Amino acid sequence: MASHKLQPKVVVQILKDNGIKKAKLFDADLSTMSALAGTDIEVMVAIPNDQLSAMGSYDRAKEWVKRNITRYNYKGGVNIKYVAVGNEPFLTSYNNSFLNTTFPALQNIQNALNDAGFGDSIKATVPLNADVYGSPVDQPFPSAGRFRTDIIGQMTQIVQFLNQNKAPFTVNIYPFLSLYANEHFPVDYAFFDGVADPIVDNGIPYTNVFDANFDTLVSALRALGYGDMTIIVGEVGWPTNGDRNANENFALRFYRGLLPRLAANKGTPLRPGYIEVYLFGLIDEDIKSVAPGNFERHWGIFRYDGQPKFPMDLSGQLQDKYLVGAQNVNYLPNKWCMFRPDAKDLSKLGDNINFACSWSDCTSLGYGSSCNGLDANGNASYAFNMYFQVKNQEDSACNFEGLAMVTDQNISQANCNFTIQIASSSSSKLTQVSWAIFTGFMVLMQ
Repeated sequence: MASHKLQPKVVVQILKDNGIKKAKLFDADLSTMSALAGTDIEVMVAIPNDQLSAMGSYDRAKEWVKRNITRYNYKGGVNIKYVAVGNEPFLTSYNNSFLNTTFPALQNIQNALNDAGFGDSIKATVPLNADVYGSPVDQPFPSAGRFRTDIIGQMTQIVQFLNQNKAPFTVNIYPFLSLYANEHFPVDYAFFDGVADPIVDNGIPYTNVFDANFDTLVSALRALGYGDMTIIVGEVGWPTNGDRNANENFALRFYRGLLPRLAANKGTPLRPGYIEVYLFGLIDEDIKSVAPGNFERHWGIFRYDGQPKFPMDLSGQLQDKYLVGAQNVNYLPNKWCMFRPDAKDLSKLGDNINFACSWSDCTSLGYGSSCNGLDANGNASYAFNMYFQVKNQEDSACNFEGLAMVTDQNISQANCNFTIQIASSSSSKLTQVSWAIFTGFMVLMQ
């Protein structure tokens, strides 16, 4: 979900250069899949929520499998391992929109995979948010984990069907969101470097929310009689901007705790050993919805231009160094749009800033974010420049009723970077639109 997208072949090269063996997509787009062909990178492709209803038809499901699975099943094709049926379809914020379409879609896709001869090697799964389960208020321990009572029927059907087809349960766990949602949440509990006062459950100390959350799911599965089901963590990560707790220092702390645990196959108290875990996400997304929070556009371990944000070691050996960034990226010229210091009529400044921010990404200006410390003129310049870059530095995009001017001097300040956007590809408009899914990559260490 980005205004300027790196070419699929460039993004695939990032994966290869960093030894990333598995990737999760949020679609099954042709240009993306073509770039992955021949790489042997293991891929999870996806069916968006708005297609779940259509997949209630078995004929439509068979056609989807033919178009998005069978066509890539050739020597040197795409190594598809999973099909994600929807994405967090039971979120409470969706108001039951996908309650009755998710399970039929899962059934039909897996059965279509089976009928096409892929059932042994490609499994359908439903990536679910951790809000589908929880512990009672009077018993807030992992061992008391149960699925939500309002969806227990659907969850029982899904779990039974996954088990029948030897498919994994996929869950997205976000310690950051625990911290974001509750100002009283103990900060250290979101990380992996220990807490002074762990939660003790039947003699088991829990020192971080990731373990506690995961084991709450294990207990919920046990309660249905499927305690040994394979669990994949489909998303976990830490954003780097857009909130006071979303910054590179916290992200680095989080990954420095998570990655060595995964490398050591430590697992959790109720599920020790190897767990397949996908990091969310690969690249920042500057037009992603900010309805959940301004941090939504800043989950990437790479910036919008495919350059690494901070040193990290995907192998979990704590040998931190910068990952290999995107190669041969073309940028727009070194020009910025800034607030005109001699501007006279400031009565329309607020309206112009609001206009600029409504058509570009100003989330870095928010409270606790990297550009929060700018003065009023700096805020105006930041907003104007973001709009100017989104509009590919068109002269008409740096006027704002006479309040702005173009400069060739870098007006970045301290930790606040005034972006120069990457140049748009000469590819067709259709191809550019299709790149959106690549900004939603996950990576898996191996």
